[in-house]
Amino acid sequence: MKNFVQELKWRGLLQDIMPGTEEYLNENMTSAYIGFDPTADSLHIGSLIPILMLVHFQQAGHRPLALVGGATGMIGDPSGKSKERNLLDEEALEKNIKGIKAQLSKFLDFDSDAKNSAILVNNYDWMKNFSIIDFARDIGKHLTVNYMMAKESVKKRLTSEDSEGMSFTEFTYQLFQGYDFLYLYEKYDCKLQMGGSDQWGNITTGSELVRRKAKGKAYAITCPLVTKADGTKFGKSEGGNIWLDKNRTSPYKFYQYWLNSSDEDSESYIKKFTFLNEEEINELIAKHREEPHMRLLQKTLAQEITVLVHSQQDYENALKASGILFGKSTSDDLKSLDTQTFLDIFNGVPQAKATKTDLEKGIDLIELFVSNGFMKSNGEVRRALQANSISVNKEKVKEGDLLETKNLIADKYILLQKGKKTYYMIEIV
Repeated sequence: MKNFVQELKWRGLLQDIMPGTEEYLNENMTSAYIGFDPTADSLHIGSLIPILMLVHFQQAGHRPLALVGGATGMIGDPSGKSKERNLLDEEALEKNIKGIKAQLSKFLDFDSDAKNSAILVNNYDWMKNFSIIDFARDIGKHLTVNYMMAKESVKKRLTSEDSEGMSFTEFTYQLFQGYDFLYLYEKYDCKLQMGGSDQWGNITTGSELVRRKAKGKAYAITCPLVTKADGTKFGKSEGGNIWLDKNRTSPYKFYQYWLNSSDEDSESYIKKFTFLNEEEINELIAKHREEPHMRLLQKTLAQEITVLVHSQQDYENALKASGILFGKSTSDDLKSLDTQTFLDIFNGVPQAKATKTDLEKGIDLIELFVSNGFMKSNGEVRRALQANSISVNKEKVKEGDLLETKNLIADKYILLQKGKKTYYMIEIV
């Protein structure tokens, strides 16, 4: 068995650890769980660290439990928040849980016969029939209000000027999460809970509940919350969250997010978000520092994570898409793009519309370029065509050529280009 805690340490994935945890894990195969909040039908890259912690845990010979919070998702975790969030109904939760289960299955081995095969659980399964009377009597009496009020997440909400206070619903969240730990301890012999550093209070509530009610010993580990060196929020782009679902964030945008990492962030991310070993990473960092303009770290990081989350094919397509804007590419490369990737690449490019009827007849280039504002006059178009500086879908065109249905990208678009950098897009309606 690998030393799981040491693996977390050198990768920068260890923040808090309960005394005795490392020693226990080195001597015993055990189970650990991390909870995932089903607020959407996809996780985003902020969830990657907890997922990868479970993967490292499984690779170290232990058994990971991935908990989807069907019950706690109906309440809302107050940790790190100044306002109470909107609660979800059962139908929305079920849809979200299904999507998250599918994503987690890409990372963890749930199906093998190995002793450490991962298990997926939903806390709604054991909470749905728990009456408020039974919960208050059997669980609530083991933790004092004083103990719960002392938690940092609670104190911040109660003392912050920006806070609207805390409802009883949110206040009970740590009890519900604490009971999850107790239940998994008793049902699956789960001795360890892990999560982000903002979860330390909730996690230690669970270990305390195990001690008081089950007279047992449980452990806790948290990882640091990922930040960016420039102070901007990790996992966000201009379009919002960077999702693990390719239908929400295309592999091209996903790849570009990591490719655009700063040198400082890349040195941290390559340890946290990939499975390259320490020697490989140190060698990469040394090479990158010698030739930072080659962006070796960023390219390796983007490749490793895109393949891990999506696939080798998605990575190759993202690379091809990047080449369309920033390197040499062909008309075939352009036409192989799916609609979302094409729109992601040319987001913000001026565009106009033409009809299918016009396209079926064949549209004269000079007429098209002038009528849609791509160029100002017939003379300007003719001069550009004579200079061989106009391309349609990355293919040079000449005067007299017509646009036809064979020119469509993703059955809907035509890309015009003047010189190297001036683009214009025609949408066929």
